[in-house]
Amino acid sequence: MINLSHQRIFAILKKEFLQLLRDITTLRIMIMIPILQLLLFGFAINSDPKNMPTVVLSKENSNITRSIVSSMITSKYFEISQDINSVKEANFLLKQREIIFIVNIPKNFTRDLLRGDKPKLLIEADATDPIAIAGPLAAIKTILNRAIEKELQGVTDLKSNNPNNFELRIHRKYNPEGFSRYNIVPGLIAIVLTVTGVMMTALSLTREKERSTMENLLAMPVKPLEVMIGKVLPYIIIGYIQASIIIATAHFLFTVPIMGNLLLLGFGLLIFLLCNLALGFTLSAGAQSQMQAMQMSFFLMLPSILLSGFMFPFLGMPKWAQVLGSLLPSTYFIRIVRGIMLKGANFYEILPNIYPLFIFLIVITFIAMKIYKKTLD
Repeated sequence: MINLSHQRIFAILKKEFLQLLRDITTLRIMIMIPILQLLLFGFAINSDPKNMPTVVLSKENSNITRSIVSSMITSKYFEISQDINSVKEANFLLKQREIIFIVNIPKNFTRDLLRGDKPKLLIEADATDPIAIAGPLAAIKTILNRAIEKELQGVTDLKSNNPNNFELRIHRKYNPEGFSRYNIVPGLIAIVLTVTGVMMTALSLTREKERSTMENLLAMPVKPLEVMIGKVLPYIIIGYIQASIIIATAHFLFTVPIMGNLLLLGFGLLIFLLCNLALGFTLSAGAQSQMQAMQMSFFLMLPSILLSGFMFPFLGMPKWAQVLGSLLPSTYFIRIVRGIMLKGANFYEILPNIYPLFIFLIVITFIAMKIYKKTLD
């Protein structure tokens, strides 16, 4: 029979708690991670987004067309806020994903409806994220029918008071089949590189501390920037290898199209890798062990997965979550890689997502240099 001492167990228990309380960084992360998960999954994540940015291109201004617009706004699925009359500009915004839907109401729509000529109403949707557009497209037919039926009340002609007496055409652009892998697989590049870039760089420097080789590194006649470049270069090469494997697998195994220039994608990839590696370099300065570095990296990776638009529609999140997501490099790189691979975006079309990465890189590199200089002192 095993003889257990409650006093010895209590002594070990007390020792473990005291040791945990001394490790403030680990304790904070242990408390914050479940709170962060609860807040993100409870408030930020929404698989049925509302208020999707929409442009209405109407070639007539009648009671019926105004009722259609009003009903779409009332449904909460569509947010019609763009004052745009040009088809070219609307298509550009759709490609930039600044809008999700374009509603085209043709000339003489009301006249043809009243005559029973079955006019056509076209809706173009950015289908790169099929989950985000599923709800609005499922509801649009009912929304249009109710709007038209309301305006046709009192019309005695049986042909004209039939709300189904028009043809609704839906074009799912960039992903006509609605394959979810077209959305997930390109975004996976950003997530994989975030995991390896941030975590591996953070572990690299904390490993130096744990093995007591940091003193040798600090004694060397090298500048902080030189240390940083030497540390991140191997992971840049690894990042390109990982990205190449994912892109090749996505194209040949999952038949994800590559519509744009791979060299342009490589340029965006370089900036994104530098952002992640500089961020990992910064986190390592605040970590005293590899375990802490992993915990801090995980604390960063969780919002990168949930708030970047990788798994859940970015526009479906509340405004505060979108603001937080806009601070993450993965948010912009996911837009870059999807834009190049699925939409054939050129440099000027991805530029709105390039310059935020440059700003992030400059700021985080400056912070990393400041922290590392303190370490040198």
